[in-house]
Amino acid sequence: GGKGGKGGPGDPPGLIKPSPTDALKLNVYADNWFILFINGKLRVVDPIEYMPHNVVSVDIMPEYPMTIAVMAMDNADPKTGLEYGNHIGDGGLIIKFSDGTVTNANWKAKSFFRGPVNRDVNRPTVERTPLPAGWHLPGFDDSGWERATEYTSERVRPDGDYVADAFTGARFIWTADIDLDNTVVFRTTVPAPPGWVKRNPWPSARGLSTTNAVRPR
Repeated sequence: GGKGGKGGPGDPPGLIKPSPTDALKLNVYADNWFILFINGKLRVVDPIEYMPHNVVSVDIMPEYPMTIAVMAMDNADPKTGLEYGNHIGDGGLIIKFSDGTVTNANWKAKSFFRGPVNRDVNRPTVERTPLPAGWHLPGFDDSGWERATEYTSERVRPDGDYVADAFTGARFIWTADIDLDNTVVFRTTVPAPPGWVKRNPWPSARGLSTTNAVRPR
C-alpha cells in the first residue's frame, strides 16, 4: 500500500486520508460463483452467475487486520447435487491480493451443501448444513474447521478468461472433497503489514458514507 494523504486545513491534526496508492488489487476466480466479505462487509459479488467462468478484478481499500470470508458455489442442482444433467461437477477457488495475500492451505474451509451422496448419480440425494450465524464476521470462531486443500490447475481445469499470471503464488483451494462439496465457506485473517498506519474512513466527515469503494475494473 501507499503512504496515504495528508489532511486538509479543516481536518484533525495527524489525520491520514486514504489515497489511490493505498488500494489493493484483488483478483478472484471461482468455479463457479462466489461472494466475498472483508471485515464483515460484503465487498465483491461475482457478476456472472455460474457460466461462463470469469476472473473478477476490483480495487479495495484494506483495513488491517483483514478478515476475508468467501462463500463459493459449484453449479450444482440444489436437489441432486449434479451438474449438467447427471454429471458430478468439481469446484475451485483462487484469490490474490496485491499485498501478497493468496489462497493456500492456511485458509479454513467448510462445506455446507454436498451431493450426490456416495456419488450415486442414479438416485442422487444431498446433505445440507445450515450456515452458522456470523460466518462472515471477524469474530467468528472457525477454529474447528479443517484447513483448505490445495489443488493443481490441472485438477480444477479453469476456463473462460482465467490467466495464471494474475494469480502468481496463489493456489486453487477447496475442501478435501472437490467433487461432492458444492457450497464451501473459506476464511482467513491477514495481519497488518509492518509499518502500516490506520487510515481515516473514506470518505471522512461531511455526513457521507464511510463505505470503502469497490470499483470493478
